[in-house]
Amino acid sequence: MNSSSTRRVVVTGIGIVSPLGIGARAFWDALLAGQSGISRISSFDPSHFPSQLAGQVPPYKINDFVPKTYRKATKVMARDTELAVIAADDAFKDSGLQSKAHAETPSFNPTRFGCNIGAALISADLAELTAAMHVAHSVENPEQLDLNLWGTNGMSQLTPLWLLKYLPNMLASHVTIIHELRGPSNNITCQDASSHLSIGEAFRILQRGDADLAIAGGAESRINHMGVMRQSLLNRLNTTNNDSPATAVRPFDSTAAGTIVGEGGALLILEEYQHAVNRNAKIYAELVGFGASQDSYKVTDPAPDGRSYANAISKALKDANLPPAAVDCFIPHGLGIPSHDRAELAALNQVFGAGLSKLPLAPIKSQIGNLAAGCAVDAAAAILSLHHNQLPPSPNTKTPLDNIPLNTSPTPRNQPVNVAISSVYSLGGQNAALVFKKI
Repeated sequence: MNSSSTRRVVVTGIGIVSPLGIGARAFWDALLAGQSGISRISSFDPSHFPSQLAGQVPPYKINDFVPKTYRKATKVMARDTELAVIAADDAFKDSGLQSKAHAETPSFNPTRFGCNIGAALISADLAELTAAMHVAHSVENPEQLDLNLWGTNGMSQLTPLWLLKYLPNMLASHVTIIHELRGPSNNITCQDASSHLSIGEAFRILQRGDADLAIAGGAESRINHMGVMRQSLLNRLNTTNNDSPATAVRPFDSTAAGTIVGEGGALLILEEYQHAVNRNAKIYAELVGFGASQDSYKVTDPAPDGRSYANAISKALKDANLPPAAVDCFIPHGLGIPSHDRAELAALNQVFGAGLSKLPLAPIKSQIGNLAAGCAVDAAAAILSLHHNQLPPSPNTKTPLDNIPLNTSPTPRNQPVNVAISSVYSLGGQNAALVFKKI
């Protein structure tokens, strides 16, 4: 994709909402300090679930992150949408751009500002559904749901705007309305790969000149009954560490026993380079490469040989016109699921070969859990590593999986970072990688 005529794209704002805190600074400081954002689920009683842990976002009030004129609309926001709205607010404030949410007159042309936000299958609020189902049971058999009564008595218990809370495109819809963004807008729903694919799509939109700015990333919360149950049924969760949350997720470790659900997300302000220079913007990094691929293997597992995942990373490096040896920081997916970690290591070995043992790896999910569509936090970590010349720690990667030597550290590392990569894979087989470079 890169050529002499292709427009350059830089990152000028980072908004993060995570189990380690709200705001990029809070997240980064806690990440470097080795703090854990994983704890026992507090939003409902998890005692009936085999895995009772989650990476939970600290308490917040959504009204603190939206204009007064928009607070009524928060009543139809699912938690996933709230997380995206918070991340967007943080990203705009960090970028120095004035949107409709913060000023009467925006500091940019709204028709040239796009939005691409990754989302997931948003789980319905069980309290709402059970209240409706309560009046839709058969009179003859109280334990059986009567579909005729559900269509009349049951659904009448739901607010007319109920469905608007759970459509995946609502994350982008609310963000664009709040900030009055009228450029190209899209929503990608591909599980854990959603946010990276969204950032990649926004990257292409800016490269080809269809917009000058874009907000891109993703957000999700799986901390609800259905979210935890789905992951439990897929045998993806650690069920043996309920009494030791901080050590539950152990990426690429021989003792790894599964991942942990989480919630959060990140949104990046992407900007055409000259547009950013003209307004004297703070530039974190340049986005120079994007690659995507599909496993075509199984819905529930990554391909064991890692070939397609490796292809996404190789394509991103080719797009960036960089060799594998140029990478100074790699934020892998690193779920802590042994079979998944093996597939990811197989892919990294194909890309980096003998250089894998020297590749600086920083798997961060041991501190936050799996944020799924909110994995844009991984991309943000790669950018912040590059910006601060620091690599996050890997506190739970102690005994290498299958004795494969890896370049990780239990403590943060201070070293030059000129090129950083974040890569992800998803249930369904989508893979994506992003390459960031210092200006």
